[in-house]
Amino acid sequence: MRVLSWNLFHGRSLPETERSLLPEFSAALAAWPWDVALLQEVPPWWGPPLARATGAPWARTALTSRNQLLCLRRAVASRRPGLLGSWGGGANVILVRASAGVVTDHRRVRLTRTPERRVAHAVALAGSPLAPEGVLWVGNLHASQADPLERARADGARAERWLLGLPGAGPAVVLGGDFNDREPPPGRPLRPVASRSVDHVQVGAALTAAAGAATLLRRAREVDGEMRRLSDHPPLSVELRRAEAGKPVSEGEPDDTLRP
Repeated sequence: MRVLSWNLFHGRSLPETERSLLPEFSAALAAWPWDVALLQEVPPWWGPPLARATGAPWARTALTSRNQLLCLRRAVASRRPGLLGSWGGGANVILVRASAGVVTDHRRVRLTRTPERRVAHAVALAGSPLAPEGVLWVGNLHASQADPLERARADGARAERWLLGLPGAGPAVVLGGDFNDREPPPGRPLRPVASRSVDHVQVGAALTAAAGAATLLRRAREVDGEMRRLSDHPPLSVELRRAEAGKPVSEGEPDDTLRP
């Protein structure tokens, strides 16, 4: 099962494009191979149209911060996303294609209230190839800004504990997203199998990454053929598989292309 994690930069590009880029983000996500997409800094109204464009039967949204007077924010951000930036409203979104299984539950937890509201959320998948006899929980995280770093790490640790405590959760769990932490500390229950700067995909003991399966999707991010790129983060994609019973899980050789 392939998992993609991408921070959408509130639907913006670099340099800025002063119009809605929903068609471009939709086309990019539709063209890439993935079964579950974990998206952060998403305009709160983008979940359903992204699902339709990408052939995902399920889109689950968790609002994060700056969503007061959302109708007014949307009116401005849809026309000039760079004018409001992150003040246009924010959400985390999980998209699930049918190849990943069937969404049977959606849970969320508030990690912080101040200085900004941060949440983690997760979907339960039945019939997943990674948990054929049970439930696979896949979580999505956007941690607090790493100033101080301990705040972001506390968000990550709490999200892990919460995910592992969900009904039916076991060693086959996935947590991905923007951790705002370049190197999450070792010793936690989940371990990273793909990383690029502050973006990570972590898994429980029953899962691992297929050999050579982690990639950065740099192509198809150009806007109108110009020197503009969607988002300030490249998408991170990794193919996951079940770890073989009785064999120690190897984290493999680090792939320098997935490091800062």
